[in-house]
Amino acid sequence: MLITLAFIPVGPSAAVAGFFLFRVFDVVKPFPARRLEALHGGLGVMADDAMAAIYANLSLRLLMAVLPQWVA
Repeated sequence: MLITLAFIPVGPSAAVAGFFLFRVFDVVKPFPARRLEALHGGLGVMADDAMAAIYANLSLRLLMAVLPQWVA
């Protein structure tokens, strides 16, 4: 979540949207998150979460650009 909300001025609705986006990307695991999960030990677990958070951050930025009045 820290990476998801990094460098974005968010309010409560954007924080909730960021949480749900992070969970969706963490479950779906788009490329290359699934490959990062295969890294040895705990590094794989953390790397796939970091990649999901990066995707969520970019998606939240897009959502805030498209719907600025809803996600403030």
